[in-house]
Amino acid sequence: MARRPLPRILSSGSAQIARSRQVARTAADSATDVLHPLIAITRGLRQLAAVAGHKWAATPKERRGPTLFLAAACFLVVALMPYGPLIALIAVMAAAAWKGRVRTPVKTGPDEAEAGRLRALYEALVPYFSVAEDPAPLFAHGGEWGKAFSDYEFDDNGRLTQLRVTYPAYFTDGEAESRARIEQLLHAKSGRGREYLFTWDEEGNQLVMSVLAALPTSIAAQRFITVPGESVLGFTDHGAVRRTVPVTQGEVTRDAPPVIWRTGPRSTEPHLLAVGEPGGGTTTLLRSIALQALQHGDVLIVEGSGTGEYACLTGRTGVLAVECGLAGALATLEWAAHETERRLIAANRARQAGHPAPADTKRPLWILLDRPSIFGHLAAADGGTDPQELLQVPLRHGRAAQVTVVVAEQFDSVDSLTETVRTHTRARVVLGPATFEQIESVLGTKPHTTPTPDVPPGRGYARLGTGPALRLQVPATPDPYDEATSEAHRQAVLELLPEYPDGTEPAAALSPDPAHVSVPAPVPAEG
Repeated sequence: MARRPLPRILSSGSAQIARSRQVARTAADSATDVLHPLIAITRGLRQLAAVAGHKWAATPKERRGPTLFLAAACFLVVALMPYGPLIALIAVMAAAAWKGRVRTPVKTGPDEAEAGRLRALYEALVPYFSVAEDPAPLFAHGGEWGKAFSDYEFDDNGRLTQLRVTYPAYFTDGEAESRARIEQLLHAKSGRGREYLFTWDEEGNQLVMSVLAALPTSIAAQRFITVPGESVLGFTDHGAVRRTVPVTQGEVTRDAPPVIWRTGPRSTEPHLLAVGEPGGGTTTLLRSIALQALQHGDVLIVEGSGTGEYACLTGRTGVLAVECGLAGALATLEWAAHETERRLIAANRARQAGHPAPADTKRPLWILLDRPSIFGHLAAADGGTDPQELLQVPLRHGRAAQVTVVVAEQFDSVDSLTETVRTHTRARVVLGPATFEQIESVLGTKPHTTPTPDVPPGRGYARLGTGPALRLQVPATPDPYDEATSEAHRQAVLELLPEYPDGTEPAAALSPDPAHVSVPAPVPAEG
């Protein structure tokens, strides 16, 4: 049978009761806010009275009489003083307010959720840090994790940000595979998507895991305080290098730790190889190096992709050529090889005659190649010479001739690089998302941190020679002619570009043609 509707007064009564409760709760909260000082003072008086009662109960009976006499004397002195009772009342109220204030409890240990994470991590490490022959294992199923873990910190989401692990002395921490297994486990159990730094103390049998903050991406291209022969590849973590340089981020100037690459006759890594995925930032790195190199030297640019990424440099003072075609690339690199030989011959003759080297042999010459493998494929199809073969002389003898070669390539074309390029480019950079294996294949060693799958352009690692692998963030140096470039970054790059020889900007620079070929005139050898 159909249900009869409730009377109107019954159906609307629950809503009225809910509104009444809400009004009462609001009124109570308002009253609590208004009466908060009085509540705090009352709480403090109660606590002071409780303390006084405990003190009195703890006082021996033979000392209670003198204590009462001393209290009465103090009360009499205060009562006879001018404004004494008022001052005493204010002092008591102040002490009560201070005693009754709401204090945030100090956290002295992990909460239940954090302790559960630590226990789960401890149990996961047991198979790696225990052996059956150990009579008193530090890691055992159901054991105490507090003996193995210390200095732990958590973020607001309850994930570990720092942890110190004490492991048994028999663990093979000297083997890279053993350390990699532990690092992979800690990375997986502590939360993916973050970059972790693992510091092994083999003497103390301790491992410190810490989460690294993201490197800032707001540093744009600018004039860095360096000496001739130094180039800033990017910026790294504080403490990773000993030097800092002032940088401008928006309207703020601060000191940042740079990754400095030194070139010239005394450099141990005179040439550089940068590898990355499409959009990883290798072109940005070459553009940043070119802007810094133009302060003290000349630049040759060979772009294999032919997209006009370096059109803003065409025709500028110090830019000898910007080549995007195979014929122009071959002619330019052939000239660079002859120029390297000419410099070596001129410097050698000057030294034999007891004279300083000529000035034209001291001015640095930079050869920047972006995606040379594309030219190699085109040359192979035409049966011609691979442009990389023309780099043998600049790579092998460039350090003595003040010639520096920078090559940028993508991971899928690294195998097409010649053995000469691989051998003589001892400064290495990896940009963009990459696996441990890819990073190790380029740098020759695995990084001490865990690379993340999602990174901004220009983020990666750098290694100079046999040094450590450093985290790297390349300064933002986009193509100023790209419509997607922000106005701030566009102006930052335009301010660094050299002037044109005649002081005017040609129309070709405003609408660059990627097929434009500009070959420098060969310089005749002395003699």
